[in-house]
Amino acid sequence: MNTFSILDYAIFIGYACVIMFIGLFVSRTKKGQAKSSQDYFLASRSLAWWAIGASIIASNISAEQFIGMSGSGFAIGLGIASYEFIAAATLIIVAVFFLPIYLKANIYTMPQFLEIRYDKRVKTIMAFFWLLVFIFVNLTSILYLGALAINKIMEIDMFWSIFSLALFAGIYSIYGGLKAVAITDLVQVVFLIGGGLLTTYISLDYYSGGQGGVVGFQMLLENVPEKFDLILDKNNPNYSYLPGVGVILGGLWVSALYYFGCNQYIIQRALAAKNLHEAQLGLLFAGFLKIILPLIVVIPGIVAFALEAPIDKPDQAYPWLMHSFIPSGIKGIAFAALVAAVVSSLASMINSISTIFTMDIYKEYVTRKETSEKKLVNIGG
Repeated sequence: MNTFSILDYAIFIGYACVIMFIGLFVSRTKKGQAKSSQDYFLASRSLAWWAIGASIIASNISAEQFIGMSGSGFAIGLGIASYEFIAAATLIIVAVFFLPIYLKANIYTMPQFLEIRYDKRVKTIMAFFWLLVFIFVNLTSILYLGALAINKIMEIDMFWSIFSLALFAGIYSIYGGLKAVAITDLVQVVFLIGGGLLTTYISLDYYSGGQGGVVGFQMLLENVPEKFDLILDKNNPNYSYLPGVGVILGGLWVSALYYFGCNQYIIQRALAAKNLHEAQLGLLFAGFLKIILPLIVVIPGIVAFALEAPIDKPDQAYPWLMHSFIPSGIKGIAFAALVAAVVSSLASMINSISTIFTMDIYKEYVTRKETSEKKLVNIGG
């Protein structure tokens, strides 16, 4: 049942208008000037650390974190936050060891780095591979899970949910390029972090009987201590998902290093930095925000478990909390936070797809003659 009030709708519409206005505003060009490929795909290499860090987190967090990790918090507990803690450490490693190499190479895309390191064949193979993965796996899953969340919370038809999300993210990201994506991501992160923390606090406050979020958290520690095990015992029924100390010492590092260190979708923000120092500070800022995220995406699921939520699947924990305990007005902010996570991820994915296609496929193989900057921007958009 849709429990949104007029105030909730007004807050959400206001959020959407702010994002659209900022995205289109920063996309403007001065009269008589035209965007170059560097302007469009790398924001003129002008991003400051705060824009880089905020954009990385906004790109990284989507509906699968809000819905999926809250569900994992319900089913498994805080152990699922191992992904976030290892990601924070990985971002430091990437900042120190990877970024100096990437920025020195002066690349637009990760396939270009592979060409420098190996040859054009490797670049082409990986460009096509990443395009297929981004389009048919990442983009579709972000759209579907985001639309599913909207469908469950707002009871809007799946088709219109998918269409609205794609249109919203596409308008400013296609028109403005990376600069529009990065600057709007800063606002998205404010909604994402602020709205998420509000949801967590209100849930904990309700659990404590109105005694506040801190008391609610202490009660969780006392009443469901098994949900706060970071390293699962072999007797834990969820051990197969998080196999004890193997999570910390094992293959999770490989996937984290790839995702944050070699993934165009994430690393493109650092490639657009003013300089190496700004890029490194940006990744450190993103790592700091990563440490906060379990409070936003895992603790609500544990609260739902402690409240014995009457749900059929763990993934229903976050929508159930929003429907049951979040008051009018705050519910609009919390929903805006969820949509912000989805839209920012979509916008970033669209931008990365256009960058790889334009710079690694179109420029290299579709037209073999010297391509004008205006043509590259038009193809990318």
